[in-house]
Amino acid sequence: MPRLDRLPAQERGLTIGDFLVPIRVSERMNARLRHIALILIGVALIALCARISFYAPGNPVPYTLQTFGILLSAGALGFRRGLAASALYVLIGTIGLPVFASGDSGTHVILGATGGYLVGFVVASALVGRLAELGWDRTILGAIGAMLLGSLVIYAVGVPWLAVTAFGGDLATAFDKGMRTFLLWDAVKLLLAAAAFPAAWWFVGRRPGDR
Repeated sequence: MPRLDRLPAQERGLTIGDFLVPIRVSERMNARLRHIALILIGVALIALCARISFYAPGNPVPYTLQTFGILLSAGALGFRRGLAASALYVLIGTIGLPVFASGDSGTHVILGATGGYLVGFVVASALVGRLAELGWDRTILGAIGAMLLGSLVIYAVGVPWLAVTAFGGDLATAFDKGMRTFLLWDAVKLLLAAAAFPAAWWFVGRRPGDR
């Protein structure tokens, strides 16, 4: 995995999100406003990905692109901004904005079968964002490792929560319904998100005048 001490000093802690706002624009923006703008972009990405979802018969957990949005935004924004984006996403969905999968919203989602996955999103965002700051996203193997760890965190919170809320504490059934059936789907999303980062770093590295 990439080591922080092997990166140039001026690049330590930078994520690809620091290049989302063009330099000429960012120089005219207050730093706090720039961070807020990036966080809102992250929230919008997660919400957009959540709109693409569908349920399999008999399964309370939907197939969705939410995880892709979480991993992508966290890796792009870093620890604080990625954490803020996912937490804000969960908050606005909980208070009633239809940003969850299938346009759902409200406290019943958090307290229901899929609530653990939403909580896991926040924890995973912090982890993936921090790993991106450490440079894991600059190589394909490092990016895959970061995305895999983030996905495991989501499952680690979501599956036990599903067992308690939907299957009477039956962890085996929750594992089958809430993880096993999604492994191939999530592997595709994980690889797509992981591949995006080295490609993005290659692109910004070839742009003249960047940091």
